[in-house]
Amino acid sequence: MVRLGLVVSEFNSEITRLMEERAKEHAGFLGAEVVQTLRVPGAFDMPLAIKKLLESDKVDAVVTLGAVLEGQTQHDEVVAQHAARKAIDLSVEKGKPVSLGIIGPGASRAHAQARIDEYARRAVESAVKLCQRLQ
Repeated sequence: MVRLGLVVSEFNSEITRLMEERAKEHAGFLGAEVVQTLRVPGAFDMPLAIKKLLESDKVDAVVTLGAVLEGQTQHDEVVAQHAARKAIDLSVEKGKPVSLGIIGPGASRAHAQARIDEYARRAVESAVKLCQRLQ
């Protein structure tokens, strides 16, 4: 059984709370178990929590869940790009999968709400499949 850690952004929580629920449901459907969930203020804050979970012997892979919505500046692009880049770096450094379930950048609130299920399921499925294929 694949043991997952979730890192969930509190920013845009009306979206990320639903993503977390869907991710846990899909993990169970796939026969995986969510063993720990860490909540962080926003997507930019995810890397330290990802690192902590990856260092745990109880976690096989980490699933990130967040929503970085379009604003009036390019702030959303900076946040999403740096969060994704660091997640990749940590995955390679620690030798465990980290999946990207962050909606955005450039997403409107309506766009993000329409993709809650899709992003949550894909992020969990990616982490589980990669764990299984690397064993």
